[in-house]
Amino acid sequence: MCFIECTEKNSRSVSQELSETILTMVANCSNVMNKARQPPPGVMPKGRPPSASSLDAISPVQIDPLAGMTSLSIGGSAAPHTQSMQGFPPNLGSAFSTPQSPAKAFPPLSTPNQTTAFSGIGGLSSQLPVGGLGTGSLTGIGTGALGLPAVNNDPFVQRKLGTSGLNQPTFQQSKMKPSDLSQVWPEANQHFSKEIDDEANSYFQRIYNHPPHPTMSVDEVLEMLQRFKDSTIKREREVFNCMLRNLFEEYRFFPQYPDKELHITACLFGGIIEKGLVTYMALGLALRYVLEALRKPFGSKMYYFGIAALDRFKNRLKDYPQYCQHLASISHFMQFPHHLQEYIEYGQQSRDPPVKMQGSITTPGSIALAQAQAQAQVPAKAPLAGQVSTMVTTSTTTTVAKTVTVTRPTGVSFKKDVPPSINTTNIDTLLVATDQTERIVEPPENIQEKIAFIFNNLSQSNMTQKVEELKETVKEEFMPWVSQYLVMKRVSIEPNFHSLYSNFLDTLKNPEFNKMVLNETYRNIKDLDVKSLLLEAYVKGQQELLYVVPFVAKVLESSIRSVVFRPPNPWTMAIMNVLAELHQEHDLKLNLKFEIEVLCKNLALDINELKPGNLLKDKDRLKNLDEQLSAPKKDVKQPEELPPITTTTTSTTPATNTTCTATVPPQPQYSYHDINVYSLAGLAPHITLNPTIPLFQAHPQLKQCVRQAIERAVQELVHPVVDRSIKIAMTTCEQIVRKDFALDSEESRMRIAAHHMMRNLTAGMAMITCREPLLMSISTNLKNSFASALRTASPQQREMMDQAAAQLAQDNCELACCFIQKTAVEKAGPEMDKRLATEFELRKHARQEGRRYCDPVVLTYQAERMPEQIRLKVGGVDPKQLAVYEEFARNVPGFLPTNDLSQPTGFLAQPMKQAWATDDVAQIYDKCITELEQHLHAIPPTLAMNPQAQALRSLLEVVVLSRNSRDAIAALGLLQKAVEGLLDATSGADADLLLRYRECHLLVLKALQDGRAYGSPWCNKQITRCLIECRDEYKYNVEAVELLIRNHLVNMQQYDLHLAQSMENGLNYMAVAFAMQLVKILLVDERSVAHVTEADLFHTIETLMRINAHSRGNAPEGLPQLMEVVRSNYEAMIDRAHGGPNFMMHSGISQASEYDDPPGLREKAEYLLREWVNLYHSAAAGRDSTKAFSAFVGQMHQQGILKTDDLITRFFRLCTEMCVEISYRAQAEQQHNPAANPTMIRAKCYHNLDAFVRLIALLVKHSGEATNTVTKINLLNKVLGIVVGVLLQDHDVRQSEFQQLPYHRIFIMLLLELNAPEHVLETINFQTLTAFCNTFHILRPTKAPGFVYAWLELISHRIFIARMLAHTPQQKGWPMYAQLLIDLFKYLAPFLRNVELTKPMQILYKGTLRVLLVLLHDFPEFLCDYHYGFCDVIPPNCIQLRNLILSAFPRNMRLPDPFTPNLKVDMLSEINIAPRILTNFTGVMPPQFKKDLDSYLKTRSPVTFLSDLRSNLQVSNEPGNRYNLQLINALVLYVGTQAIAHIHNKGSTPSMSTITHSAHMDIFQNLAVDLDTEGRYLFLNAIANQLRYPNSHTHYFSCTMLYLFAEANTEAIQEQITRVLLERLIVNRPHPWGLLITFIELIKNPAFKFWNHEFVHCAPEIEKLFQSVAQCCMGQKQAQQVMEGTGAS
Repeated sequence: MCFIECTEKNSRSVSQELSETILTMVANCSNVMNKARQPPPGVMPKGRPPSASSLDAISPVQIDPLAGMTSLSIGGSAAPHTQSMQGFPPNLGSAFSTPQSPAKAFPPLSTPNQTTAFSGIGGLSSQLPVGGLGTGSLTGIGTGALGLPAVNNDPFVQRKLGTSGLNQPTFQQSKMKPSDLSQVWPEANQHFSKEIDDEANSYFQRIYNHPPHPTMSVDEVLEMLQRFKDSTIKREREVFNCMLRNLFEEYRFFPQYPDKELHITACLFGGIIEKGLVTYMALGLALRYVLEALRKPFGSKMYYFGIAALDRFKNRLKDYPQYCQHLASISHFMQFPHHLQEYIEYGQQSRDPPVKMQGSITTPGSIALAQAQAQAQVPAKAPLAGQVSTMVTTSTTTTVAKTVTVTRPTGVSFKKDVPPSINTTNIDTLLVATDQTERIVEPPENIQEKIAFIFNNLSQSNMTQKVEELKETVKEEFMPWVSQYLVMKRVSIEPNFHSLYSNFLDTLKNPEFNKMVLNETYRNIKDLDVKSLLLEAYVKGQQELLYVVPFVAKVLESSIRSVVFRPPNPWTMAIMNVLAELHQEHDLKLNLKFEIEVLCKNLALDINELKPGNLLKDKDRLKNLDEQLSAPKKDVKQPEELPPITTTTTSTTPATNTTCTATVPPQPQYSYHDINVYSLAGLAPHITLNPTIPLFQAHPQLKQCVRQAIERAVQELVHPVVDRSIKIAMTTCEQIVRKDFALDSEESRMRIAAHHMMRNLTAGMAMITCREPLLMSISTNLKNSFASALRTASPQQREMMDQAAAQLAQDNCELACCFIQKTAVEKAGPEMDKRLATEFELRKHARQEGRRYCDPVVLTYQAERMPEQIRLKVGGVDPKQLAVYEEFARNVPGFLPTNDLSQPTGFLAQPMKQAWATDDVAQIYDKCITELEQHLHAIPPTLAMNPQAQALRSLLEVVVLSRNSRDAIAALGLLQKAVEGLLDATSGADADLLLRYRECHLLVLKALQDGRAYGSPWCNKQITRCLIECRDEYKYNVEAVELLIRNHLVNMQQYDLHLAQSMENGLNYMAVAFAMQLVKILLVDERSVAHVTEADLFHTIETLMRINAHSRGNAPEGLPQLMEVVRSNYEAMIDRAHGGPNFMMHSGISQASEYDDPPGLREKAEYLLREWVNLYHSAAAGRDSTKAFSAFVGQMHQQGILKTDDLITRFFRLCTEMCVEISYRAQAEQQHNPAANPTMIRAKCYHNLDAFVRLIALLVKHSGEATNTVTKINLLNKVLGIVVGVLLQDHDVRQSEFQQLPYHRIFIMLLLELNAPEHVLETINFQTLTAFCNTFHILRPTKAPGFVYAWLELISHRIFIARMLAHTPQQKGWPMYAQLLIDLFKYLAPFLRNVELTKPMQILYKGTLRVLLVLLHDFPEFLCDYHYGFCDVIPPNCIQLRNLILSAFPRNMRLPDPFTPNLKVDMLSEINIAPRILTNFTGVMPPQFKKDLDSYLKTRSPVTFLSDLRSNLQVSNEPGNRYNLQLINALVLYVGTQAIAHIHNKGSTPSMSTITHSAHMDIFQNLAVDLDTEGRYLFLNAIANQLRYPNSHTHYFSCTMLYLFAEANTEAIQEQITRVLLERLIVNRPHPWGLLITFIELIKNPAFKFWNHEFVHCAPEIEKLFQSVAQCCMGQKQAQQVMEGTGAS
């Protein structure tokens, strides 16, 4: 012992690290020496209850999970989780040896358990108000209860002195080392004087005090401790050490604190960690305490202590990653508040969450605290969370024995920035609002489960039975608990079942219970000032209104049933008037307006007759508003009068001075894109009219003069200014650009730079030329207009006119100037192109000749005359020089700076050459003008002034202008106006007008796209550019973009790349949301656009998938589900790597629609194809055409086809098109000449097609090195992509004239060629099959219905099936083949569902059945593994199709005969083996639904899960499509698999007795009872889909089906179960084994009383049907016995 003390004393004179090691050793030794001696077995020391305190677990032997925290390397690597915690702050055994506070120094109470409620509080006098203990501030400790004199102020001393009832050794031990936290704080080892002790305790006392006693908030105490810690005054440092030592020593008594005091203590404890007031071992101990508290059961007192403390120091968690790992491993971690889970998850990576969530947490303490403050009537300014000046209610209660129960709390926040609690609404908030003085006796868990089961299955039909069950199950003592359960967990959250529960109470006929329910209801109702609540929600915004308005509506709805409160009760009408005022708000959401209208209808009130007041604008009322929704928001904006839209200061400068002030250009007001210069009408939206101008106040009609005056001024000046500006700027710009780009071979760079510079110089020149004249002209025009309007003006009026003219000229000069500048800029670009046309041509010519352009004269001059630093180099211009031109583009004089360096709107990507007959173009324009005029005449006069009607007139003007000029610039302007007009259209207008509006704009674009006008490639390119460059305000109009795409007006490849980039990897939320909508509309929805495939949106989908994968659970709403659908539709184990095979295929598809081939390429391709066909068919071609191929490759080289990838791609596309064209011509011949032999015609087609296929196969085989498989596969994918692209384009254009033959031949021959038994092909076989699978998937019937027969023939070809399902190792081909079958079923589904089997569909259906029969015979395991995915997409009415799949069983299994008498299914060896299911069936479950489901299966919470289940499954009210079938299937299988696992874990196997009374069966029974007929049919079908060959799923679901039959509360359910089983049995064989055994058991087992049910005998033919089925199943004799036996019974 001496050695230990000596070592300990020396520990302070050595390094920190060594000191800690010594202290650890000392602690371990003293731990061993100080261990309390255990009493003999069976003897418990007097006064010590059996349950140890929360710190008993801290002995090193028992603690496992935080090893490694001794040295406090909290951020370090975690020790093994199971290791015991050696050397943790050492002698906790001695510091906290007494497991509970000793008995207090007052006489023992009469009943043993009377002290349990607050057994630790006697010693807390210093923390509680001094007078408080005398006056009964805590229930049970007042003078009235105990009649005690004043209590000693030092709780810790009192605990040391209170020895009565303690066994001697324990007491001696605690007395010997009262403060063995000295190892944690060596400074605390000293003995503190009484003054220091008293001062420390006085601060504690103030935290818990309530007025009028002196109080301190937690934050104030923490600030003080921070000061004391670093203080130079010794006394303050001692107080600091004493306070912290006392707080840590007090930890073991925390479980005995009342809720409110415990909550305050938790805030203090967490604050100490947050502020860094403790370090090293003390910090480790503090963190350890919090961890221990959090490990306590969820909902326990100490758990809430841990949560409150953790919330306080959550921002420090990133510093303790290992600590976060321990927190995350706590079993109930997922029940922590959501924002704390975020902090902990990111803390494990030493990071703060990216978005610091403001969650609200609620503990019983925080609620008690809030109640205490409310009752103490805190002055208006409530203290912020964490700073709470704690108020304790003073009630003089004399009962001690009764204790408080608080049900699971969540809700009052103690954050500084508290979000509206309305956002975190949670039913648990209601559950917390319990203030009972009596302990409600909780029934045992099995009784609670039975009660839940009774209410879950309660319906009007089984009411009496359930009432009897409740009476039998629940004893009288548990009835208060049932009343609380009914009110809180049923009535409060199941509004649809109120009448059901009311009837239940009536049937129960228990007046006492009725009283309990009524009291419980009253207890949970809060007093609300409804008008103030509406005002508060209105001020706080839409989010709050979304909750408050429906709440108020629901409350008022009930007033119609009240004699007192029904209208015209003044209280009700006052609230209705506020709602009417709210209804008038323009920006109120439609659903809230609808809510108010429905309420008026229910109350028989006319909303127009209500009297809306000005409550919502009442500022005085707002100042005195008591907040009811949540903790106060920091910035609540007062409602203010809106300022006028355009504010300008009133100018008092006389007109004569105007010119002087305008010489310095003012700050730019407009961005380049704001001004529309296609007509003078573009000025109107921007004209500024100051409403304060005296002239307009006196004569408002004069406002009409302003627009005309400005337009006239602009019209007078625009042409001379534009011409002069361009002329001057042009010469300068041309010379400089020619010099800078003389050695640059890329004309596009030169052109862009010239445009940037020209744009800048022209704008600057125009600005300085026109500003002064404009100012004068506008002013003069205005004066003249005003004078002519007011002919006899007085001098005073003239002065007003002059002043108005001067101010308006000043206000609008900038606008007019910008209009002229932009007009000049738009004209300057094409002029510049003309000047530099020769330069551009020289560069193009050089490139065509295969050389780099370079001006030799300039090169010589630069080399000889220019110094190295500024010499031009051959090739691209230096980036520094380019930066100068970019700066020109960024800052155009007179306009706001921009970062958009794209060319100004109106410039062409290349100078257009007028190459069309003028008459044709004029004709197209004339037709367009006629049609537009017809549309305009059809618009009703009432809508003539509608903005959209005006926009159509403006569009017509521009079409007329374009027709007159007939040049490309005008056409581009028209195209841009049409695209922007479409994008600008919103759906708020009149529906018919909107339709007409869109039609007119499309009409213009289609006219421009006409081949006789500007053609498709040019038009689509320009439209796409407009879409890409237009302003963000209307860039993301998904309806308009979809309309353009649907009408073939967009270059998808270009637009796809732009969309992918604009998402900025998820940072641009608008673009992401838009992309999601577009993908959904174009590729997922039923109305998907046929000609758009996933290849067209390849980069967009790729980017969305990347965003989804990297967003760590914070993906935009709906993105994971969308990507899941896209993935299931478009990926069958596909790679999406950039540059990978799949990328090659998609780029091939895109390139199939490009037409601007280099001149002469088509002729070359045609010549080469002809040559190859001849070589292929010649006798000298050699084996497999190898000789012919060698000769042909030489020719391809010679023609330059193999030079670049682009040329090879174009060659394949042209060849495919030519082969297809030859086929069409051949088949056309047959139509013209029916006598022609079809075989000959086909042979003619195959002559070219087979040769082309052989060429592809040889190129694939021989491309790259022999061992280089990548090149071969990439080439194959590229070619397949091109063929697919050509097919889709052809399918889209020809529609019903489309022919499958050429494409079918290409694919089938290529498949056979590439699956030949050659080594080089075997090495790439899997990649080849993958490529074909992707090809067939892209061409699936929903996308190319015209190709469906050929497609089915391809996927069912024996070579393809054998390769996919048999030869490919490890079943790698299975998932891809399963996807193709799903594609087939999805196409058939709508036809089969609606039984629309026309002749073509019947042929396809028969073909499908044959394919399935082949699979059932040869590959039954494949059908077994993927049965779920197939049944998921097969309509419920396709009985036989589904039976074929469900009848499959593994070939190595022998099925027991289901007709065997007394077959014991549960004794079969296979019955406990789970089948393999290779479909990710949980993928369709929304994440929140899955989370709630898992939670319900484990804990039967949330309690609303069952009541919400039907609404979660229902998607519409349309009969036949009401439910989400996929979700029902997934739910049934998932719950079933979980139930089987649950039963196996308990050591049982599924049977009729083991599957009952579980959360799993609750869900099934709820579905059977709650769903309507349609939903129940789908649900029972989902169960029947699992009745297959002998396995654990078949067994469980068979028992479930029978159990649901037995327990059904109506015969309708039993009839439907019979129908589902029977309809599967009366079709042709095969029948699934599980189906047979289930049905046989149902009709054979007398327990089910099957033959007694009415539906069996409802009609003679039905009865006959049942008898024949029974005879088939059991044989005639046995069937007769069963039917008669049950009939007799």
